[in-house]
Amino acid sequence: MAGLLQGKIALVTGGGSGIGRATALKLAREGAKVMIADYIPEGGERTVRMIKEAGGDASFVGADVSIAREAEAMVAETIKRYGRIDCAFNNAGIEGKVANTVDCTEEVFDRVIAINLKGVWLCMKYEIPQMLKQGGGSIVNTASIAGLVGFEGLPAYNASKGGVIQLTRTAALEFATKKIRVNCVCPGVIRTPMVERLLDTQGFSEQDLTLGEPVGRMGKPEEIAEGVLWLLSDAASFATGHPLVIDGAWVAR
Repeated sequence: MAGLLQGKIALVTGGGSGIGRATALKLAREGAKVMIADYIPEGGERTVRMIKEAGGDASFVGADVSIAREAEAMVAETIKRYGRIDCAFNNAGIEGKVANTVDCTEEVFDRVIAINLKGVWLCMKYEIPQMLKQGGGSIVNTASIAGLVGFEGLPAYNASKGGVIQLTRTAALEFATKKIRVNCVCPGVIRTPMVERLLDTQGFSEQDLTLGEPVGRMGKPEEIAEGVLWLLSDAASFATGHPLVIDGAWVAR
């Protein structure tokens, strides 16, 4: 039986680990050919090998999505390799050093906003023209429950993820009649390398991070991948401009 993305071309940023890797693997299993983008080659190339070992088709392109020329080149390389972009998962992101609003440095603030927010905008800036040219496409951006509720000590991260939600809504409205759907996912606390860094170096305990999860545990990257797959697929043909919360009921409190 054909997968949900059989014959589709997908671009995944931040595909070298965590939610990006889990989603890339899921999209490939559902029939997509996947371009993996990451600024750390080792992680991205490992994801490509994992997909190929499972019988899928994948390629790697290095990119820092906060730099316009690299985001543009990433999209151009995807088109050169596969001819089109049907699905884009703009997922690359960082957390930044934990510090309150006063103690957060300008350097940290600028870097987090550049990757998490500007990077999503740059990806869409170069993906959407190709989707217009080919007659449509689907985009999912990675936001967070941190864009919906506050988290102490992460001012730049919170601001960036709230901005991703608004960027998503704006693009969805602008291209709603052009067969381009734009949605975002808002993960809760997911066991990824980013969260592991918070546990290892930023003074958080696992209890701190699961305390707000009514289900009593962290989520798994694969659980977010399922939501991304649905939003990217034709099964979600009437969904656009939507922030899909996948969080174990955190924001339902």
